[in-house]
Amino acid sequence: MGQCGITSSKTVLVFLNLIFWAAAGILCYIGAYVFITYDDYDHFFEDVYTLIPAVVIIAVGTLLFIIGLIGCCATIRESSCGLATFAAILLLVFVTECVVVVLGYIYRAKVEDEVNHSIQKVYNEYNGTNTDAPSRAIDYVQRQLHCCGIHNYSDWKNTRWFKESKNNSVPVSCCQPNISNCTGVLTRPADLYQEGCEALVVKKLKEIMMYVIWAALTFASIQMLGMLCACVVLCRRSHDPAYELLVTTNSYA
Repeated sequence: MGQCGITSSKTVLVFLNLIFWAAAGILCYIGAYVFITYDDYDHFFEDVYTLIPAVVIIAVGTLLFIIGLIGCCATIRESSCGLATFAAILLLVFVTECVVVVLGYIYRAKVEDEVNHSIQKVYNEYNGTNTDAPSRAIDYVQRQLHCCGIHNYSDWKNTRWFKESKNNSVPVSCCQPNISNCTGVLTRPADLYQEGCEALVVKKLKEIMMYVIWAALTFASIQMLGMLCACVVLCRRSHDPAYELLVTTNSYA
């Protein structure tokens, strides 16, 4: 009965190690995707909302790969030290992911205030050139999110770029893609995106952080199961004489 329980726990451990390797690849991909795709959003909020989560996701993914390697070797070689190390690292990552979840909810509540505070400044820095980072960021966001201005296209009238250009038009990134020959002129408002960018940027950022939170919760649950299985194998290995005899016999065989 004891050996049957150990075998079942070891089987689950091996399966979990395979999941860790798959999860490591998925997390590294997600981290790289967040880092690359949302790089142009970083003018609207601090790095703590995009860069740091992306780096943390990649770091956890790399650590999960190492955890899977340690766990697989420890399970196959019947190493008590390896299994103990495996469980300890899992506990450390589990605690880290719990902290990430808590911080994710805290930052998620502050996203709207952060964007409200910075978006007006970014729009005032717009100069219409592709070499200018704030201008490139605004054009990217307006095209990707199908929005124009902060609350709507009329917000452009209050920007320095609009007053200096004196052509009564908004950037062409405000033009709807199905409209041909759109120049952004305000005399044809139907050619422009009607929704403002502020609410959509906040929504997008909250979605990103929600993905991070759910990913952390999912992998934390898997790691909890891994810790339990490792502890079961360790406890039965140390208290089951029949299992000790079996391991010793197999070692000499």
